[in-house]
Amino acid sequence: MRIGFRFRAIPFVATVLLVALGIVLGRWQDGRAAEKIALQQAITERAGAAPLVLGAALLTPAQVELRPVTVTGTFVRAWPLFLNNRPQEGKAGFYLVMPLRIDGSDTHVLVARGWLPRYTGQFDKLPQFDTPPGTVTISGLARPGMGKVMQLGTATPVAPQAILQNLTPDQFAQASGLTVQPFFIEQSGPAPAGDKLVRNWPAPSLNVEKHQGYAFQWYALAVMALLFFVITGFRRGTKQNN
Repeated sequence: MRIGFRFRAIPFVATVLLVALGIVLGRWQDGRAAEKIALQQAITERAGAAPLVLGAALLTPAQVELRPVTVTGTFVRAWPLFLNNRPQEGKAGFYLVMPLRIDGSDTHVLVARGWLPRYTGQFDKLPQFDTPPGTVTISGLARPGMGKVMQLGTATPVAPQAILQNLTPDQFAQASGLTVQPFFIEQSGPAPAGDKLVRNWPAPSLNVEKHQGYAFQWYALAVMALLFFVITGFRRGTKQNN
């Protein structure tokens, strides 16, 4: 029996395209993973820096993303918002978000004050919470968003005491007419005694492993396509010689 290889143009072209696709997309996912790793290193450096004191000047999310911040101002008590479907320790609940008017200005910042449990079987019943009066100083972590959950049906309009699936600073600014910093503050520190607010925020995730896994899958596709072309070519060539 003589081992031979049968070359066929169409399978060859298909193999070249698949190998090229796998390599290009694998390299792209490697690049995304490298970007996330660099961002994670920058975030780690920011986390160790002194808190940034927020004032009236509007900042960009990139300037403060995942950086400790502190701000002094007064809560706008008429604008509590509840971000729904934010479970904690297996319990259903909300994130309580309220605007804080920065002291000495007309600029506001959205403060995620903490997590509150939802009443079982009573979707529209809002949990009780306390809001400190007067001027307060808030410390926490600046976040560009509070996470996004699946939105079924038409989104609820942004209004005082609304139960929302998702919220952006731009949406709040349009609905309220207030000037708002384009990020949130995850308030840190323990809640006052007797307050139900829980501030056990989930750690930020950049999903580096996801990009690395996708890169491996694309490279594997390229290798498998090449192996399939070679193996089937030798088999057909051997059968033809026989």
